[in-house]
Amino acid sequence: MRFRKKPWAQNELDTNRRFVPDPGEYKGKWNQRFENANPIYAEIGCGRGRFVVRMAEETPGANFVAVERDRKVIVTGARAARERGLNIAFISGDAGCLAEWFGAGEIDRIFINFCDPWPNKNKWAKRRLTHQNYLNIYKKILKSGGSLHFKTDNPGLFEFSINQFSDNGWRLRNVTFDLHRAKNLPQLDADARIMTEYEEKYAERGLPIYRLEASVLSGDKVPGIRADTRYAPTALRKTLPDVTLVQCNI
Repeated sequence: MRFRKKPWAQNELDTNRRFVPDPGEYKGKWNQRFENANPIYAEIGCGRGRFVVRMAEETPGANFVAVERDRKVIVTGARAARERGLNIAFISGDAGCLAEWFGAGEIDRIFINFCDPWPNKNKWAKRRLTHQNYLNIYKKILKSGGSLHFKTDNPGLFEFSINQFSDNGWRLRNVTFDLHRAKNLPQLDADARIMTEYEEKYAERGLPIYRLEASVLSGDKVPGIRADTRYAPTALRKTLPDVTLVQCNI
């Protein structure tokens, strides 16, 4: 791949040990690569890496893996991580290969931020990172008790995702339909406060950000949602699956 507008990029990827050209080599051994036993968090679709870099700065007790298909984009995050001495491994590849790179139960948490909504529902639904095909992959690599944190600005994708999670054995919690207005939700993790570049621009316009946390159910537990529904669009609220909704005070 040629980096016409970033003449420094290829050398950066060639010499930066935080870029992992063959992630399958570390399947089941990522803690050995990080040289510690800390939890491993993965961001799927990291873009230029702003979110994962800030997460690593605020969460020094965790290891991070950032996955992005476009090398021309991921190189910016890899350079920032090197310059700041952060514990992040960058992988250029498709999320469909996650089970080839990570062993069963090797990941503690997954972040998906503002992924492509693929709006043509009938034709492109399987390409959405919250489609059941991807959810089944995430189940394989997440630890028992692990979770997936998802943010989007697209209400159609959020509706789709809620139903995909609920129909495929995931428990939803801390569901909010306007993240930056729901300030009195239960204490959220750092990822709820850290904005991507895209999110910051969107929030500045006063537009809602949708967010949820999902974990895999075990046994015969009944799916449930802890949700802030105050700002949910009426049309979206009517499509929520038949699960318990908890109205949070705001």
